[in-house]
Amino acid sequence: MRLWRGKPGWAAALIALLMTAGVCASAPAATAAPAARPDFRLPFACGQTWQLQTYLGHAPDDKKLDMYRVGGPTLGATVVASAAGAVTELFEPGGLEINHGGGWFTVYLHMDRRDVRLGQSVASGTPLGRLGLVGTDSAHLHYEQLYDTNGDNDGETDEMVHPVIQGTEYRLSPNGPFPQVKSTNACDGGGQPDRFWVDTYADATGYKDVDCVGDSTPRCAPQGTLRKGTNYVLCKKWGHKVGNDTSYNHWWLLTDLDEVAPGGSGRAYVSAYYLQKWGNDEAKDNDGRVIDTCT
Repeated sequence: MRLWRGKPGWAAALIALLMTAGVCASAPAATAAPAARPDFRLPFACGQTWQLQTYLGHAPDDKKLDMYRVGGPTLGATVVASAAGAVTELFEPGGLEINHGGGWFTVYLHMDRRDVRLGQSVASGTPLGRLGLVGTDSAHLHYEQLYDTNGDNDGETDEMVHPVIQGTEYRLSPNGPFPQVKSTNACDGGGQPDRFWVDTYADATGYKDVDCVGDSTPRCAPQGTLRKGTNYVLCKKWGHKVGNDTSYNHWWLLTDLDEVAPGGSGRAYVSAYYLQKWGNDEAKDNDGRVIDTCT
C-alpha cells in the first residue's frame, strides 16, 4: 500500500468524506483463535511403545500417522482413546471418529472389532477396539488429528493438522526418521481397565459372581452367553472349580457378554476353563500375558 503524504489534515478529511459516502468499510473482525488442543496421548495402553511412520502418497504424508508396535504384536492390539470425548462417527475400513470438544477430533482406522457405540462418551485410555487386517495387508493403526475450521462440528480430511502427541508435534517424512514413542495414556490409573484378548473353544455362560457352580438360586441366575472365538476379558478372580480331575480351572474371567439374558447384566464372569490355550488353573491371554486379578 502506498501512503498518502498530502498536507496536514488532508488524510483525515478524505477519510471523513469517504465514510459519509459509505465507501469506507469497517475493519474485518479478527478470526477467533483455535481452542486449546486437548492433551492427546498415544492411543495405546500405558507403557507400550509404538513406531510412528508415513509413506509417499499418504496424502498428506506429513500429517497422517501409521503406528506399529515395538516389542509386541501389532495385530490384535487394543486401541484406546487419545483423549476424552464422544464417539461421533463409525465408518470403514474399521474406523471411528471422536469429538473432543472445542473443534478437535481424532480418527482411528483398521480395527476388526469396535467396542464402543455411536454417541458413547469415553475417557482418555478407554478401549475403542482391536487392530486387525481391515482395509490393509499389514496390521497397523492409522491415526489423524483434525481441527474444525469451518464450524460444521465435524472433522474433515482437509481440516487435518500436524499431530501433537504427549506434547510433541510430529511432521514425518516418508524418508524417515520414524520415531518410537512410549505411551503415557492413563498411566495415572484413569480410563478403563486394560483388555486381554483370549480364544475360547466353546460358548460360556456368564454369572454375576464366581461361586455359582451348583447354585440355582436367583443370585446365581445365568446372565447371558459369551460366544466361542476371540474375545476380550478385563481381569480374573479365583472361585469355584469348573472341569474334572484332569482338566479344570478355578479362575473366572470378567468380560462383556455377547448375548444378555432377560434381566441379566452384560458384564459377568465366565470360567477360564473355556480358554483354548494354557493349562489347569492358568489364566493368560493369547500372547502369554498373565491376566490381571480383579480389584
